[in-house]
Amino acid sequence: MSDAFHYFGDDLSLSASGDILTVAQGTGLTKQRILRRLLTPQGGYIWELPYGAGLPALIGRPVTPMDIKNAIRAQIFNEATVAKAPEPVITVNGAANGTFTVTIAYTDAVSGQPQILTVP
Repeated sequence: MSDAFHYFGDDLSLSASGDILTVAQGTGLTKQRILRRLLTPQGGYIWELPYGAGLPALIGRPVTPMDIKNAIRAQIFNEATVAKAPEPVITVNGAANGTFTVTIAYTDAVSGQPQILTVP
């Protein structure tokens, strides 16, 4: 089954024919699913309460890079298309203004290809 091509926080995308653009497989689908999981509030998906890392809820709170890394790590292995080995490498970089950028280097379980996802 295909998912709607939707980058978290943006509008739905349309195909050249005007239909809602879909993504059925591949790295685009995996990246969309990782982002959705990381940005969904904990308990916000009523059909699966453990779903979601709730990263936006950390905004404005005193957090450490390790807090962010642990929130991601608790969710990332729940995506079937993220390979368990080699383990994803999660890097959290903080800026002087209190913002963080997260880079997740993982292996796509379907293609076996290494992937990088950066989340500001």
